[in-house]
Amino acid sequence: MTENIKEIALAFSNGKFESVYSGLSEDIIWNIAGERTLSGKDEVTEYCNSVAEYFKSVTTDFKTYNVIVSDDKVAVNGKAEFIRDGKKISVVESCDVYEFDKEGMLHSVTSYCINLVKGI
Repeated sequence: MTENIKEIALAFSNGKFESVYSGLSEDIIWNIAGERTLSGKDEVTEYCNSVAEYFKSVTTDFKTYNVIVSDDKVAVNGKAEFIRDGKKISVVESCDVYEFDKEGMLHSVTSYCINLVKGI
């Protein structure tokens, strides 16, 4: 199971949301620290779709620094640079902590994001 949960976590952290929708529990909670908390699969997927639309409007360079996996938890930290018209518009360092239920479904995400550079 640890390889499967690692793949789900990495895909989510790298904005490949559609590939993980089938692995989300119906009662998933996504806490984006200091910003918002999303509850339930419908609300989470709706927000993921809006983020994915933003990703289509920029070139995104994701770098993953660490992936830590236990039996039912995964932590991923990294950096994302967002580029539009050849200019960096944002640089974000993040850490996402994922918790999975006994069936291997993602039931909780806590995201910590620090915007290092905005509006360059």
